[in-house]
Amino acid sequence: MKKNKSIKLFESKKIRTHWNIENEKWYFSIVDVISVLAENSRARKYWSDLKKKLKEEGSELSEKIGQLKMLANDGKMRMTDVADTEQLFRLIQSVPSKKAEPFKLWLAKVGKERIDEIEDPELAFERAMETYLKKGYSKEWINQRLKSIEVRKELTDEWDKRNVKKGLEYAILTNEITEAWSGFDVKNYKKLKGLKKENLRDNMTNLELVLNMLAEATTTEISKEKKPETFDQNRKIANQGGTIAGNTRREIEEKTGKPLVTSANTKKLIKNKNKDE
Repeated sequence: MKKNKSIKLFESKKIRTHWNIENEKWYFSIVDVISVLAENSRARKYWSDLKKKLKEEGSELSEKIGQLKMLANDGKMRMTDVADTEQLFRLIQSVPSKKAEPFKLWLAKVGKERIDEIEDPELAFERAMETYLKKGYSKEWINQRLKSIEVRKELTDEWDKRNVKKGLEYAILTNEITEAWSGFDVKNYKKLKGLKKENLRDNMTNLELVLNMLAEATTTEISKEKKPETFDQNRKIANQGGTIAGNTRREIEEKTGKPLVTSANTKKLIKNKNKDE
């Protein structure tokens, strides 16, 4: 992990954080979070006792907690226990505190919404539309984005049929498609747009979304016809689907005289939308 001394404020108190560029995760100093939520001046002792309690309850969380060097009060870099976002939410659930209660209520609400969406998938689209509107996206862009979610789902359903494993294999194939049509792998595409944890598709222009959909929809259709049996065969098809969309991108760029893959991100998309209104 590369050193990152960024400090984020939480209710006027400092929470030390670290962004890991490799696995695209934020890590938070556990004792800092506990000192805020539990309002405990002996946060280290509190955390030590909580770790024992979690272990006694059969939780594997304490065993998964990692350590990073972070800037201490004495100005030196010292090892401290850290949690990623998922682990942090689990910890918050174990802290009896009024300040932790809003987080717990929010987690319960999110959990209920997720169950509702499993029972009625249409709700997920409705909530997505509402969320994007609140963020300031145009309705035209939102329609494209929701369509891209549908196209992506069709592709992942096809991958499931071809025994592609979720996680790493999904990521490799997605990277293959993206690089073939855009000229950038996912990591460098996000870097171009100045992104960290943010969703790449949420930061695409209308044309970028259309080309990405074309690449994924084409990959799906080729896979249905070819019926690949190995991961290497799936990877070859992913490249083919992306290349077809890449050829379309180059033709449009030749006609317009400007690149279609740009550094435009959410802020620029919403700023341009407001200018047009």
